Amino acid sequence: MEKIKRLKKIFKRERIDGYIIPKNDKFFNEYIPEHSDRLNFISGFSGSFGFALILKDVNYLFVDGRYTLQAKKQSGNFFKIITIPEKMPVDILKEKKLIIGFDPNLFTKKSISIFFGKTKCKYKPLINNLIDEIWKRKIIENKKKFFVLPSKSVSEKYQSKIDKIVNYLKRKKSDYLFITASENNAWLLNIRGLDTKYTPIPFCYILIDKNKNIKFFCNLKKTSPTLRKHFSKIDFLNIDKITKILLEVKKKKFIIDKNSCSWHFEKIILKNNEILNHQDPIYFFKAIKGVKEIKNIKKAHIIDGVALTKYLIWLKKNFNVKNITEISASQKLFKFRKKNKKFKFLSFPTISGSGPNGAIIHYKASEATNRKLKKGDIYLVDSGGQYEFGTTDVTRTISLKNSDLRIKEIFTRVLKGHIAVANFKIKKNTSGSIIDKSARKYLKQIGLDYAHGTGHGVGYFLNVHEGPHAISKNNKISFQEGMIVSNEPGYYEKDRFGIRIENLIYVKKNKEKKYFENLTMAPIDKDLIIEDKLSRNEKNWLNNYHRNVFKNLKNHMNKKEKLELKEVCSAI
Repeated sequence: MEKIKRLKKIFKRERIDGYIIPKNDKFFNEYIPEHSDRLNFISGFSGSFGFALILKDVNYLFVDGRYTLQAKKQSGNFFKIITIPEKMPVDILKEKKLIIGFDPNLFTKKSISIFFGKTKCKYKPLINNLIDEIWKRKIIENKKKFFVLPSKSVSEKYQSKIDKIVNYLKRKKSDYLFITASENNAWLLNIRGLDTKYTPIPFCYILIDKNKNIKFFCNLKKTSPTLRKHFSKIDFLNIDKITKILLEVKKKKFIIDKNSCSWHFEKIILKNNEILNHQDPIYFFKAIKGVKEIKNIKKAHIIDGVALTKYLIWLKKNFNVKNITEISASQKLFKFRKKNKKFKFLSFPTISGSGPNGAIIHYKASEATNRKLKKGDIYLVDSGGQYEFGTTDVTRTISLKNSDLRIKEIFTRVLKGHIAVANFKIKKNTSGSIIDKSARKYLKQIGLDYAHGTGHGVGYFLNVHEGPHAISKNNKISFQEGMIVSNEPGYYEKDRFGIRIENLIYVKKNKEKKYFENLTMAPIDKDLIIEDKLSRNEKNWLNNYHRNVFKNLKNHMNKKEKLELKEVCSAI
């Protein structure tokens, strides 16, 4: 591959034996502008997580279990595909004595340590990004302005959030918090931006001290006079001033976000200051949604549920009589969502996969892979929307007149796992690692499993994937009232089919009891369920869920649609 050859030619000049290319840009967000997608440029891999290690004689692409199949298809000709955490770069480099270059703006010390620590190799920060040297592209400046959320959309004023941060700094005996995660800055000031395609992120950094002095670093063209007037006590500075300002701070104690504070910035801060071993507290504050936010999110899910349900009913009726492909199906769903004026944009690229393509966990249909939806297949659609008062994410697996009993049995076991999560009795210290076992239990009884977590946190008109809590094997964060998480067990069989059932749920508290309540409003396909395999309690859960879907959506349907909705939500 010509690009890789050109990259390797630079190794000699830089005196390196290898180079690491991550997916992220300098803001460390999940979704990045196309001109920042250096990993896609060098490898052809389009997934949302991964990194390449290019050595003189071999190229590696590291992805997690969601992307193993996709990476093999997109990049397998030129890269060895490695699934983490089954195997890590440290395992490959263990006995080697190499000098490996990297861009210090695109890695954190934490990420280098986790993936590349404890080897005999040396890691050399390079001032110039080597991909940028070989990738000549036109970068169109995004001039879309940041904006303040209306008061009806937020549960807490920004002044009160600043007080929380200042109290935290004082408690931890710290002078500064350097906030490098754009979504955390968005939360703090109740602002949003349009700097990425699927998340209303404002690219920026904030430096806040224990006396409430705030410096806001960004591209100043994105701040209107109205916005600056709204935050009259905040000092707005151009992003290129940040290194100079940080170097001026001396003999102070800092808290940084080790997940998004680059190697470059951490080194600058450490030159004259001390970094305390505490986390950016905003991740925890942001994870707990306020009463008004939960109320708004429910509203967003009804709007979203109407669009998705109308689409699913249309699809079941038409796949056999019209020429519907994976791409045209996802376009049709987008049109259904767009009909509501409250819909802003998608919260991630729609996954629309039939038959074998459904087995690729984060599949994105292209002209090369696009399949026609046909009788006998099952079809997986995972999609979501951004609304000014909420973010949605929902997956449904649909029978296209499929009669395969094995598929139905697996679907029913996935559903049993989904219900087990929804009904999980949350105790004081219940974490995602405990709940995750319940989701997999029924699949494991027949020797099956899936290579992704069971659930991720979700933002409020922000990131569709949001920490620190999750339902996964290693997540130890206790669930608190107001946390939103996805519930999405699944099963994927290479070259055959994929199954996933995903709802968003949130932690509700009544008196002293905490439990999950569903947010997602869309029917689950009963055509794939073997009823005898469900217990009475599981049938009750499904019937109650569908009763609730019908109650919430019926007033948004016309006469004919209401009858169809009644049918898909009828009791089993």
